[in-house]
Amino acid sequence: MFPSMPNEDPWDAEASQQVARMTPGRQKAGVYSAVPDEEEPKPDPAEPEPDPEDDEFEEIEFVPVRAKLSAAIGGFALLLATALIVGSLVTGPGARTSYVIVLFGVQLLGLLAWTMALQPPAAGITAGVVAIAALAADYLAATGEPGALLPLIWPALAGFVAAMIAQVIRAEDRQRAKDTWRTTLLIVAGTIAYALLITLTRVPLGSQAIVVCCVGAGTALVIARLADAVFPKPRIALQVPRGATGIVLGAMLGTLAASVLGSYLVYPFTPTKGAVLGLIAAVAAHLIDLAVNFGEAGRRLAGDAPTFWLARHMQGPLGGFALTAFVTYLSVHWYLT
Repeated sequence: MFPSMPNEDPWDAEASQQVARMTPGRQKAGVYSAVPDEEEPKPDPAEPEPDPEDDEFEEIEFVPVRAKLSAAIGGFALLLATALIVGSLVTGPGARTSYVIVLFGVQLLGLLAWTMALQPPAAGITAGVVAIAALAADYLAATGEPGALLPLIWPALAGFVAAMIAQVIRAEDRQRAKDTWRTTLLIVAGTIAYALLITLTRVPLGSQAIVVCCVGAGTALVIARLADAVFPKPRIALQVPRGATGIVLGAMLGTLAASVLGSYLVYPFTPTKGAVLGLIAAVAAHLIDLAVNFGEAGRRLAGDAPTFWLARHMQGPLGGFALTAFVTYLSVHWYLT
C-alpha cells in the first residue's frame, strides 16, 4: 500500500484513535460499547456504614438474672447441705435407718430432676429401674463391709444395664438409646453416688469428712447464688444467668469455712487439710452447677422445649452434692488415710 492511497475502511484502527482523541471526556460504553453502564448511587453520609460482622454472626440472646429465683436456689442448697451434715452427725452403729431414709429421699429428688431435664428414652421405666438400684445400693452401703466401694458398683452396673434394655424394647426408643447412653449413665451414677455417704459414716474419718466437704460445697453454692441475686457481674455468658463474682466468692468462702472447721476437728484434720477438702468440694459443686446452667442454655438455643421449672432449678445443687459425695470418698481413702 502506498501512502497516497485513500483509506477504504472508515473504522480501521487509525480512524478509531482519531475519534477517541476528538472526544477525550466521553466514558466508555458497556460491553462492546452496546449499553452504557449505570451510575452507582452515592452513599448517604447520614447513614452508618454496614458492619460486615453483623452478617456473619446472629444476635445473641441476653438472659436476665432473676434475683428471687437465685435466692431460692441458694436456699434449697442450704437445706440440702444441712440435711446431709446433720444426718451424718446423728448416725451411729444402730441408728443408720434415718440417714438412709433421708438420703433415699434426696436420691428420688435427684432422679426426678435429672430424668425430666435429660429426658432419656423410656423415661418412666428408666426412673423406676434406677430407683430400685439406688435402694439396693443404700441397703448394701448400710449392711455391707464398712468403707467398701465394690458393693455399690454392682447395683450401678445392674441398673444401667436394665435401663438400657428397657430403652431398646420399643423401636422409637431404640433409635435414641444409641445416642443417649451417656445420659443414662450420668443419671445412674449421680443417683447412686449419695450411697457413698452411708458408707463413709461407717469409717472413723467419714462423718467428719462429710461435714467438712458439705460445708465447703454448701457455702460455695449458697454464696454464689446469693451474690447472683445482688451483683451478677461480670456475666459468665450472655445466655447463662450467672455472674463470675459469685462463683469466685463462693469458692473462696467455702474454702475458708472448711479451713476454720478443720482447725476444730481432731487429728488428722488441720486447717490446711480442711482447706484442701473444702476447695475440692466447692470446685466440684460449682462445676456441676455451671454445667447444668450451660446445658439449659444449649437447649434454649437449640429450640428444645424447656424442662419443668422445679426440676430445672433443683438439678444444679443435687448434682453438685452428688459429685461432692464422690470426692469426699476419694479424699478419705487417698488423702486423709
